[in-house]
Amino acid sequence: MSEPKIINIAIGFVTGRLLFQNVLKTYINNWAEHGSINNKNVRIHVLVSYDLRYKNTNTNDYKNVPLALKDLVDSIHFYGVNEVNAEIEHLNQKNIPINTEDCSLLFGEGFAKKRNILTYFAIKLKMDKLLFIDDDEYPLATYKNSDDNLLWMGQKILVTHLKFNKDADITHGLHCGYISPIPYLQFDENLTENDFKLFIDALSNDIISWDKMKQIIINQKGVTYADENILNTSRSYEVEETNGMKFISGANLCFNLKNYKKFPPFYNPPGARGEDTFMSTALTDLKVLKVPCYTFHDGFSMYNNLLNGVLPVQLKAIENTSPEILNRFVQATIGWVRYKPLLVYVTENENFEATMQTMKTNLSYTIPKLCSFFKTDEFNKILVEFEKYRKNVKKHFDDFEKTKATWAVLLQNAI
Repeated sequence: MSEPKIINIAIGFVTGRLLFQNVLKTYINNWAEHGSINNKNVRIHVLVSYDLRYKNTNTNDYKNVPLALKDLVDSIHFYGVNEVNAEIEHLNQKNIPINTEDCSLLFGEGFAKKRNILTYFAIKLKMDKLLFIDDDEYPLATYKNSDDNLLWMGQKILVTHLKFNKDADITHGLHCGYISPIPYLQFDENLTENDFKLFIDALSNDIISWDKMKQIIINQKGVTYADENILNTSRSYEVEETNGMKFISGANLCFNLKNYKKFPPFYNPPGARGEDTFMSTALTDLKVLKVPCYTFHDGFSMYNNLLNGVLPVQLKAIENTSPEILNRFVQATIGWVRYKPLLVYVTENENFEATMQTMKTNLSYTIPKLCSFFKTDEFNKILVEFEKYRKNVKKHFDDFEKTKATWAVLLQNAI
């Protein structure tokens, strides 16, 4: 009988937060609790792409990992500006047929480029798998039982992905907690439910729709709960292509690198998000599985003590009670409107102009109402950004296509 194959799995963190060390400790302890650390057939390698500017951090906030934690994993690698620039210089010296400008499409600041950095180095290190984890998501699921009590369940994130990923190209888990940046709203005559529906319809994409938002922000006061049936049945299912997309999200996401040359890169328009959305448009030839493990998304950084084992008995509604909450909502909507034109251009090109006109009409009508309701002019930025990104959609599309082509050349020649 042949020996079981040793699996080298990279755990990829894109981070810029001070609490990263605490998040890493939680996950390493989680891997130990569920047997992955002592599994001789699994070797765990932590890959960290960090951003010093996001929260004005320094390298020690990421690299100063306690020895007791380091010793529990097989290796830890850090990728900041210096490490990435050194790799680009190395590629130039090898006469790879891409230049520094091409590399800037793939590597740099922003979530898409940092996820590409982790994917590239995972492939270069000859990893078998790459599991992305965000620094505001914790290995927990929360749900309500029949008595409306809040229950918590630890999640086997790594174990679950390893179980299902061998038969797929991509495995993608689930999320609970504070997934939406929209605060709980109590509508009135100044901003009706139908007004807000028009606003959300204008921004809608693969994960944002009025039906979903109404359920979360009105019925559940901003909180998404795990599905107890999914937790108990432990079944996966294949993600089918819809409108040219196989939906994934950027974390709780695992790549089977066996066929790494088939993988597209991450991309988003400058200053936007949606890097997982645009990857979703390029997965036709890959098998994507939805797998039964949750992460708790602490989107408003309200429950950092979950990392210390403190389990709340209830989850608070996110109400518009602080400048920080309002700013997060505004910035999220700007991020959405920046990538909506390109998403429509990629998936519904023949309807592009009609969809853009409908968006403009809905935004022009609803944004003054939002400004009045929230007592701020900040929402006016949305329409400005919409016109800018609508105008530049062809350039962004060309950059998206060039990013994919450059990535293919890189993987063909550099690894």
